[in-house]
Amino acid sequence: MEIEKTNLKGSFIITPRVFEDERGTFTESFNTKAFAEITGINPVFVQDNQSISKYGVVRGLHGQLGEMAQAKLVRVIKGKVLDVAVDMRRESETFGQHFSIILSAENRKQLFVPRGFLHGFSVLEDDSIFAYKCDNFYDKESEAGIVYNDATLGIDWHLEDDVMIVSEKDAVLPSFKEMYKK
Repeated sequence: MEIEKTNLKGSFIITPRVFEDERGTFTESFNTKAFAEITGINPVFVQDNQSISKYGVVRGLHGQLGEMAQAKLVRVIKGKVLDVAVDMRRESETFGQHFSIILSAENRKQLFVPRGFLHGFSVLEDDSIFAYKCDNFYDKESEAGIVYNDATLGIDWHLEDDVMIVSEKDAVLPSFKEMYKK
């Protein structure tokens, strides 16, 4: 497994090793021991989630903050997405910055998103299957989010506005400035 740092402290790109022969392929998608040796982080995943979305869907930016914050290991099983992580840790030197990467079934890359981040993705191929592991359980009371088209963050979702499909809930999330005016 190859692990690369992103520009956001504590976030990593993981490229698994793929073994191929006449039968097909075998992939070890994650190894906690190897990840901990390289990063110093030893996540214990407690929940797996998966979504199937059509082209143009934008999901995010979501997360859980406080005690119920979640680290996530995200990947694409089928199709292609632009994955986005936003550092919301006020004490972090990368607070308010984001990182994006194309994740696809073809490139097999994964993104480790640490606790204290918001996360989202845009779907770049029909019927994309997006899967992620969380190190904490879902807790509605700890939900947080910023609207996907926030001007302060300026995220390029790799989609034209007229093809974006955004849930009503995501379309009315607060801006970065509204969330952090407190």
